Amino acid sequence: MLRVAVVGSGPSGCYTAQCLVQQDSSVRVDVLDRLPCPYGLVRYGVAPDHEKIKSLQNTLRAVLEHERVRFLGGVQVGGAGGLPAARLRELYHAVVYCVGAATDRRLGIHGEDLPGSWSATEFVSWYSAHPDAVDGAFLRDARAAVVIGVGNVAVDVARMLARAAADLSPTDLPQAALDALAASRVTEIQMVGRRGPSQARFTTKELRELGTLPDTDVVVDPQELALDPGYADPSGLPAAQRRNVEVLRGWAGTPPTGAARRIRLRFHLRPVELLADGGGRVGAVRFERTAPDGRGGVSGTGRYEDVEAQLVLRSVGYRGVPLEGLPFDAAAGTVPNREGRVLRDGVVSPGEYVAGWIKRGPTGVIGTNRPCAKETVASLLADAAVLARRPPPGDPLVRLRAAGIEPVPWAGWQAIEQAEAELGVSLGRGTVKLPDWQSLLTAARGAAS
Repeated sequence: MLRVAVVGSGPSGCYTAQCLVQQDSSVRVDVLDRLPCPYGLVRYGVAPDHEKIKSLQNTLRAVLEHERVRFLGGVQVGGAGGLPAARLRELYHAVVYCVGAATDRRLGIHGEDLPGSWSATEFVSWYSAHPDAVDGAFLRDARAAVVIGVGNVAVDVARMLARAAADLSPTDLPQAALDALAASRVTEIQMVGRRGPSQARFTTKELRELGTLPDTDVVVDPQELALDPGYADPSGLPAAQRRNVEVLRGWAGTPPTGAARRIRLRFHLRPVELLADGGGRVGAVRFERTAPDGRGGVSGTGRYEDVEAQLVLRSVGYRGVPLEGLPFDAAAGTVPNREGRVLRDGVVSPGEYVAGWIKRGPTGVIGTNRPCAKETVASLLADAAVLARRPPPGDPLVRLRAAGIEPVPWAGWQAIEQAEAELGVSLGRGTVKLPDWQSLLTAARGAAS
């Protein structure tokens, strides 16, 4: 019997566990997560109004309920008070790290840390009820918002800012976030990219959703679109980018209706500074107009524009962070690896593997994690004969408990689900997420009482 620990219960971790039990009937997998709840970014990164994508939880659930897979929540690996990676390695034949990319890329500009300037991930964590999220009063006194970035996360946060409370009430949005969004006075939302529309990272499906929002105009400046050579002649673009251009072209030719809210899509503007208002909070973003440089990038033109904003959400990509006890490539934001095998000083480290964003960087969509996990599992199973020569000392769960670690079992997660369903009933809504560590752990412990 091969015992494998998978660290992280998001799509990458679940797909890794699934591949392992499907391809080797002797494998037993423990899926460890720092949080008492599984599913990673599917639970804490997918917008609450995207029910179809969130339904992927049902697929991941089937993996975690497999008879040879065990979910162990509330187990931190590495860091202060966490289980050292070296100790974890002693408990299993192999460990696969699927810890994602836990932080955001920074803009690196003056004023980036002014009050009112947040990473998009912080905003997403708040409305997704992540237990580490802070209630930063994001919407306090805000009338205009600027979202820097033109990927799917940027589209999500722009859409959430424009959503009516009636549309959000049936979702699992935490009650405090629903109340804040219902009281929001934000009516002007600008989503800004430094390059042209043909190079934007959003998918067409996400983009089109903006045009379906009630009482919301989507505005695009034809002159900004025309700066992009790919916009003028989209025939040579990949299909996905060509569809994006077609959607933007339609909006550019449609006059605003005077709706209560407006989303403006801006291009060829590079942020150079966040400007403070009289109270020391962010009051505007200074952008420099860019132009194509002929090599697929852009260069500055020396022309500037200040855009009013009391709320700035920075959505320019994720970045992996070092995990104590593992090597780390700071430039790439990944753990050095060869086909998923962890490399220490260029040499394979026996029994240590990676999959997902910490392996390849924050690229692709949820489904991209399947082939990534499959490659890592192939490497692990190819090493199985060697790994099995060092049997771990008994059931790892017994050892974890002996070390003072009491994981949240699957029954604990089911108790959290039940508590969230009951909370929703009490509020006259559907399921409503528990938003903090105390309520989550209290619910989970109720399963054992």
